[in-house]
This record gives sequence, C-alpha cells and structure tokens, in this order.
Amino acid sequence: MSFLLLFLIYYLGNPIIFPTINLFLKSNYRHDNFGRLYSLATLYGKILMLITAFIYGILLDYDPYAYTWVFALAAAAGVISVMMLSSIHYSEAAEVIPKGGFFSSVKESVLGMRRIMKNNTPFRHFEMGFLFYGFAFMSTVTVMTIFFEKQLGLNYFSVATYKNAYNIIALFLIPFFGRVLGKIDPRKFAAFTFASIMLYLLSLVLTWYFPQHTEIGSFKLFYSMIPFVLFHSVFAATMSLLWSIGSAYFCKPHEAGEYQSVHLFLTATRAVFAPLLGVLFYEMYGFVFTFTIGAASLLIAILIMFWSYRREG
Repeated sequence: MSFLLLFLIYYLGNPIIFPTINLFLKSNYRHDNFGRLYSLATLYGKILMLITAFIYGILLDYDPYAYTWVFALAAAAGVISVMMLSSIHYSEAAEVIPKGGFFSSVKESVLGMRRIMKNNTPFRHFEMGFLFYGFAFMSTVTVMTIFFEKQLGLNYFSVATYKNAYNIIALFLIPFFGRVLGKIDPRKFAAFTFASIMLYLLSLVLTWYFPQHTEIGSFKLFYSMIPFVLFHSVFAATMSLLWSIGSAYFCKPHEAGEYQSVHLFLTATRAVFAPLLGVLFYEMYGFVFTFTIGAASLLIAILIMFWSYRREG
C-alpha cells in the first residue's frame, strides 16, 4: 500500500508540471518552431529513457534490491528537473487575478474550463475527438496485454521485442512529425494519429484470424503483427506530440497552461471508466469485439476532426 501511495504522490505533480511546460514553451517558442523544438526535446528524452532502462535492467539482474537507492536518485533527478524548469524565462500577462480561498479557486477553475469549452469551438471539437480516442485507447490497452499472452502465447522476450521495435522506429519519426504539427491544423494531425491506432487495432483483429507465424529462437514473429508494429510506431511518434502540446495550438501563448489543464482533466475523467469497460467487453464478448469497438470509436474521432475542420476552418 505504501508503494502505491508513493506513486500517487509522484503522479500528483503531473497536473501542475505538464500545463506549466506548455505555458513556458509556448511563451518562448515561435508558433512555427514550437512543434519542431518540442519534438527534439521528446526525442532526446526517449533516447535517454531507453538507455537508462537498459542499464537499470542490467543493474537489477546484478542486485535485485538496487531499486532502494535508484528510486532515491530518480526522486532527486525529478526535483532538479523541476528546478531547471522553473528557471525558464516567462513574462506574465498583465491581468488581474482574483484572490480567494481554496474552494473559491476551485470554482474559478471550473468556470474557466466551462468558458473555454463553450467559447472555443475548434478546441471543443478537438476534445470531443479525444474523448472517443481516449475511450478506444484505454479500453484496449489492457486487453491487448491479455491478447498477447492468452491468444498469441507470447513470452516476455517476444512482447518486449515488439514494443522495442515500434518505440525505436518512433524515435526516427518524432522529429519529422514535430515539423508537420507546426505546419498543418492540429485537427488534421489528430485525424492522422487516430487513424494510426485504428489500423494497429485492426492489425490485431487480423492476427486473430490469421495467426500464421514463425519462431526464431524464443521469439514468435506473427506476420500480421508486422503492420501492427509499423502503425504503432506512427502512433507512438504522433501521439507523444499531440497529447502533450496539441491543446496549445488552439490558444494564445499565455493561455497554454490553462488549455492543457482542461485537456488533462478530461483525460482523467474518461480514465475512470474506459479501462473497466474494456475488460468488461473482453470478458463478455471476447478480443475481436473489444478491438472492433475501439476501432469504431476511433473512426468516429477521425470523422469529428474532418467535420470540424471543414466547418470551422
């Protein structure tokens, strides 16, 4: 229980840190460079994460209790990163912020979210699309793990190989898509991103019906999993950008933090029920039904993005 409590405390910082990152970066980067520069930062972070995970795995093999001091180092690194973040130059917008108590601040926050969703129609449509995407992703990600084990009989090495494959490909794609995000409407970019996850879910359905594979040592290579890896790599590259900074393209620089806060709140709201529904669908109707429902939800999200762009421009 105490271990879970530590993770709860850790993740409580995200609703503060993520919007602040958007606010600082959007205020310092020109619109044309925002996506490109953020994609480079994301790329370097992911490369360092892969290297760290590799070294940490070797370390755990040597000393299973190494986490007792590695977690302490990770905590110190997190504090240092926040201190570095706070050193980024930021000029506050000249506006009067009403002072009040805790509940008054919560009320103002709720009213602010309501105002944004009511007045900014393109952003409202963007979040509507994310609602259907979020349901599809959260309802299938857990079931996908069960599918790998029970249906495909993949061992840990095989699962890790597939995941490493699409993550490594994504590293090469992130800078390219970072430039693309700065040049096209974020709703078009979102439609492309949603299509990539829809196609990788359909690849899993294809693997159900066509489970032909070859074994290379302890690794099972399913032929239908090849498009899964390719589409998943596109999804991993594009969503890492869209989810983090997509909301900032619908507002002025000084509003980027508030818009990302709305995005995070809506993400947390659907996270309450979507994973449970996914497991329920799997237990009642099986893998194919669950993945198909997810793909259908993503198709709706794609249509919303194109409809919004054609309507609002």
